[in-house]
Amino acid sequence: MNLRNLYRVEREDMDRLRELLTECFEQDPLYMRLIPEEETRKRLLPELFECDLYEMFGTSCEIYADSEEFNGMMILSDESEPYNPITFYLTEFLAGLRTDGFLIKEDHSLKTLWNFLIGRDYLNSRWTDELHQNQRLHIIYFAVRPSMQGKGIASRLMRPVIHYAYEKKLMISLETHNEKNIPMYEHYGFRLFETVEKHFGLKQYCMVRDPV
Repeated sequence: MNLRNLYRVEREDMDRLRELLTECFEQDPLYMRLIPEEETRKRLLPELFECDLYEMFGTSCEIYADSEEFNGMMILSDESEPYNPITFYLTEFLAGLRTDGFLIKEDHSLKTLWNFLIGRDYLNSRWTDELHQNQRLHIIYFAVRPSMQGKGIASRLMRPVIHYAYEKKLMISLETHNEKNIPMYEHYGFRLFETVEKHFGLKQYCMVRDPV
C-alpha cells in the first residue's frame, strides 16, 4: 500500500509512535474502563502499546503518520492483500502472551488482566466478521495529538485512505468508543453499522464506508 504525501512509519520510529498513542488514548473511554486508575493507566499504556506495535510490525499492517513530526497516525490492515496465515496467527499469539505476561507482572492483583480478558471483544474487531473479508481496509488505530486537533491533520490522514479505497473499490471499517467521534467519521462518508455493548457499560461504535 502506498498512501501519497504521508510518512510511512518504520520500526526505528517505535518510541515516537508509542508516545503518540499513549498521549492520544490515555483518556479514551476504552482504556479508562480497562485500566480505571489514572496513575496505573499512565504507567501501563506505553508498554501495552509497545506490545501492540510489535504485533502490527510483525503482521501485514501498514502504519502512517501525518509527517515526520508525528502529530497524527493511523494503523491499517488491508484485507485484500495476501498474507501468510501461519506467520499472522503465530505473531498474534505471541503478542497476546507478551501482553498477558506484562499485565500479570505489573499488576499482581490480576484486576487489569481480568479487564483485558473480558474486554477482548472490544479489542479484537470481532464485529468485522460480518463484513467483506477480502475487499476491505480496516483502520485499527486513528489518532491526532490532542494539542493539534482542529488543524487539518485528520483530513491529511484520512483523504489518502479514502482515495486508495476508491481506486481499489474497497470498503473501509473502523470502530470508536467515543461517541463524540461519530460526526467526524460521518463527515468522511462513514455510516454507523452497529453498536456493540458487552461489558463495563461501554459502547463500541462500529462504522463502515462503503465502496463508491
